[in-house]
Amino acid sequence: MQIEISNVSYDYSKNVSVLHDISLKMESPNLICIVGPNGVGKSTLIKCINGLLKPKCGEIIINGRNIRDFSKKELAMTVGYVPPKTTDLFSLPVLDAIMIGRHNLQGWKNTSEDVNEIYGILKLLNIEDLAMRSFNNLSSGQHQKVSIARGLAQETPILLLDEPTSNLDVKHQVYVTELLRGIAKANDMLIVMISHDLNIAAKYADKIIVMAEPGKIYSYGTPGEVITQEMVRDVYGIDCEIEDHDGVPHVILGFVLSA
Repeated sequence: MQIEISNVSYDYSKNVSVLHDISLKMESPNLICIVGPNGVGKSTLIKCINGLLKPKCGEIIINGRNIRDFSKKELAMTVGYVPPKTTDLFSLPVLDAIMIGRHNLQGWKNTSEDVNEIYGILKLLNIEDLAMRSFNNLSSGQHQKVSIARGLAQETPILLLDEPTSNLDVKHQVYVTELLRGIAKANDMLIVMISHDLNIAAKYADKIIVMAEPGKIYSYGTPGEVITQEMVRDVYGIDCEIEDHDGVPHVILGFVLSA
């Protein structure tokens, strides 16, 4: 599975330009992390890829086919999406909340196979004990895991996740990111996630997209290629040291260069 983005720009209004001439290519099986400061267009880029937003110009091609030529159902069966915050599940039991992710595959008729698949995903995320709990009675971290489970339940060859580990503690951030990489490899998937932790991204991502103001790609490549002192200083305005941990770059933050 391949996504090719060519010269994509997006404006929220005449005075608010978010993406500027974005071009890159992503292929499966890979876990790709998008990093960068707030407000540089990371979420906007993901929403352009899944068709929620229409670029002002440029093209997004999936396996040689422009996303403009996909029907809504075709796109939903090709590109899964996990938003940063889920507010549409209310008092549904967790099992039903995750089952919603499969309706593009089975319609609204659930089978025993669907239920078994959902329990398998719950077990992967260590939340099988939440199956019959009401979604609105869960903690923010549990909400996050259920949202990830719903994304996995879609069984799409491409999965986009907008800050999927934002409400998780460090242990579970590592677990979920490592799990996503394993799923990408085992299922020949392209998984793209937004992350704010450079070290977790460096350890588990196959490739990293670094975005910077004003909505441009600063660098794109393997962690060793993009996680550099120069990048951290230029993009984040922070001094740092980079250590090599068995071939994986590790960022040790220093001081802020400017307020």
